[in-house]
Amino acid sequence: MSLLQYLEAPRFRRRSVTSSAAESSLTTVPWFTAPLPPLADGLPPWPGREIDLGDVVVHVRETPGPTAGAPRAVFVHGLGGAATNWTELAAQLAHNVHGIAIDLPGFGRSRPPASGDFSLAGQADIVCRVIDRLGSGPVHLFGNSLGGDIALLVAAERPELVRTLTLVSPAVPDLRPSPSRISDPRMALASVPLIGRRMRRKLAAATARERTEQMLRVCFAVPDAVSEPRLALAVAETEERMAQPWAGFALHGASREMLRAWVVPPARSLWTVIRRVPAPTLVIWGSQDRVMSVRKAPRVASLLSRGRLLVLPRTGHVAQMERPTTVARAVLGMWQAVAAAQW
Repeated sequence: MSLLQYLEAPRFRRRSVTSSAAESSLTTVPWFTAPLPPLADGLPPWPGREIDLGDVVVHVRETPGPTAGAPRAVFVHGLGGAATNWTELAAQLAHNVHGIAIDLPGFGRSRPPASGDFSLAGQADIVCRVIDRLGSGPVHLFGNSLGGDIALLVAAERPELVRTLTLVSPAVPDLRPSPSRISDPRMALASVPLIGRRMRRKLAAATARERTEQMLRVCFAVPDAVSEPRLALAVAETEERMAQPWAGFALHGASREMLRAWVVPPARSLWTVIRRVPAPTLVIWGSQDRVMSVRKAPRVASLLSRGRLLVLPRTGHVAQMERPTTVARAVLGMWQAVAAAQW
C-alpha cells in the first residue's frame, strides 16, 4: 500500500505532504496484511535486566522472540523517554523478532554514565556496545526523536550492526522557536530574573499526574484518547523518575548535547550523517507532530540512500505509542520487501 493510498482511506483521509509524481517511489510503503497479535489496553512493561558494559550499566527491557534464533530488534527512546516507550510496538512485533528496548544512561532505570558524557556520539557508542554484547549479528534498529539521531549515528558508523533502520520523528536540526514544544509554558520563564525563582518552585511542585498530562499534550496528537490504564502506567513511571536524584542532570545534559549537535559545522551535521546510512530505512512521521515539524520528513527520507517515508495523519511525535499496530504493519512490510530484494 502506498502512502497516498493509505492516506486516502476513509479512516485516515488527509492531504499528503509529498504528493508529486517524482516522490511517489519515496512514499510507496509495503504493507503487512496478515493478522497481528491482539493488543491489550494498559499493557505492562516487558521484564527488565541489566547489561554491565564495564564503565556503565544499562537497563534493558526484553520481549521474548518466537524462537531462540529469531532476529533481534533494538529500540532507542527519545529525550526524557524510556524503554517503556516501545512496549506496545514490541508486542506487535514479538512473533517476528526478539526485542531489546534500551534505557539510555540517565533515563528509565539506567544510571547516568560516570563520565557525564551525554553526547550523541557517546550514546551511540553505548548502543553499539549493547548490540555487540548481544552477539546475534545485525539487528533491526529503531529510534524515536533523540533516539532517531542516535540510531542514525549507529547505522552510519557501524553499518554491519544494522539490518534495517526505522526512524520515528528523528530529532534532526530544527531551531525554530515554538511554544508548542514546551510541556509547561512556565518553563520559558524559569530563567527570567525576578520571577524565575517563583516559576521554578511552581514547576517543582507539579504532581506526577500533572507532569504526565503535560507531556502527553506535547507528544500526542490526541492526548485525551489515552486510556486511564495507560495513563496510570505513565504516571507511575513519572513518579519513579521524580525520585531519581540524577533525573534533572541527565535531562539537562542530553538536551544540551542534542542542541549542540544541531549547530555543528556542515561536515559533522546530522544531515551529512543521514547521507552515509546504507541500511534500508523507513521514516515515520506524525502529521501533527508538535515537537519535530513534519516539514522535515521529506528531506530526511530523500537523503537516505534506501529511505522511504510514511506520514500518519492525526498522529504526533511518538507514532509507535499512538499507532503501534499501524507502525508494526509498515515495519513488517519493510522487512518482507527487504527479504525479497524489493526495497
